[in-house]
Amino acid sequence: MTTQSGEDRPLRIALLTYKGNPFCGGQGVYVRHLSRELAALGHRVEVIGAQPYPVLDEGVTLTRLPSLDLYRQPDPFRTPRREEFRDWIDALEVATMWTGGFPEPLTFSLRARRLLAARRREFDVVHDNQTLGYGLLGAGRLGLPLVTTIHHPITVDRRLDLAAAPSRGRRLALRRWYGFTRMQGRVARRLPRVLTVSGSSRREIVEDFRVPPGRVHVVPIGADTRVFHPDPAVPEVPGRIITTSSADAPLKGLVHLVEALAKLRTEHPAAHLVVVGNRPKRGPVAEALDRFGLGGAVEFVKGISDGELADLVRGAQIACVPSLYEGFCLPAAEAMAAGTALVATTGGAIPEVAGPDGVSCLAVPPGDAGALAAALGRLLGDEALRGRIAAAGRDRVLRRFTWREAARATVRHYRAALAEAAAGAGGVP
Repeated sequence: MTTQSGEDRPLRIALLTYKGNPFCGGQGVYVRHLSRELAALGHRVEVIGAQPYPVLDEGVTLTRLPSLDLYRQPDPFRTPRREEFRDWIDALEVATMWTGGFPEPLTFSLRARRLLAARRREFDVVHDNQTLGYGLLGAGRLGLPLVTTIHHPITVDRRLDLAAAPSRGRRLALRRWYGFTRMQGRVARRLPRVLTVSGSSRREIVEDFRVPPGRVHVVPIGADTRVFHPDPAVPEVPGRIITTSSADAPLKGLVHLVEALAKLRTEHPAAHLVVVGNRPKRGPVAEALDRFGLGGAVEFVKGISDGELADLVRGAQIACVPSLYEGFCLPAAEAMAAGTALVATTGGAIPEVAGPDGVSCLAVPPGDAGALAAALGRLLGDEALRGRIAAAGRDRVLRRFTWREAARATVRHYRAALAEAAAGAGGVP
């Protein structure tokens, strides 16, 4: 009979996520795919999450840790009924919202710490997915090494939103809303081991949160190549451009792509855009659609399955990432894995994923609608170039960005955290 050494024994992992929606934003996607691959490697993974709850694959346990869900649709910023209040954390959550702040990272961390204290003997390691709340400090005192993933510091979103704010009142409201980033910076500086998804995000974490560089480690994530792969049975739709925009936020750059589409259609009238995300009812994108008369040339889709998304991407002639900044950029990796030619900006970590201009993508400066239009037009008019870009992009993803390798690298950091804790160096103060 053989026994497993401490270096290869299966681990009991608590994976925390204060937001888990797999259809809106990268955190839910990260939790779903990482947890599946960790389980496939033989580890026991329990995801502990709040609303919107993550969608998980077979072999992964979900423990619901409900908030008051104050930002749910169709009644965001709601005031709960008296009978919904359970304890002082609920009162804190509502009070923070009433005063214009965003409470979820803090209140989820407090609830998570309470749960972990009650069940500390059931886990070997805790992996926090960008909560960075005060409640997680002290995990080491519970005997639980803590590893945290920061996709990118939300201070980046804060800067871009403030720069785009149209009035002093809006800037004041944004500063209050983003007040939780001060907490996240303080917590990050006290963590012994931080994972992030790109070199660009690592630099931002070191600069914005002032985390010592030696504590921040890059573990790239990847595309789900079981779903995103070429399929000759899916017909290519002439003129189709696809993009993913989870929110009408300045950092996503959708308004610049809409402007680029208006320019592009003067030479390529069949060009049209499919946006995976919600159609904004107001704001810069809605105004641009009206100003350029593009209502019939832009379609918004939401709530689709992974398979439906993959077919949309395969059917497009071009995938476009117009973002001003990305900490990694899963949509780029997924489009490349599906064999669709990519046009992308050079914002944040996008070049680390998309690769060299003219090889695995066409790269343009962020915020430049003219450059976007020129690159899109170049690909629409050159089938051979589209084919070369698409083939090189898929090869790049298969070599560099898969979830299985992300899981293996993450486990190496879990074991390092366990070793540090055993040596007395890995606990959180």
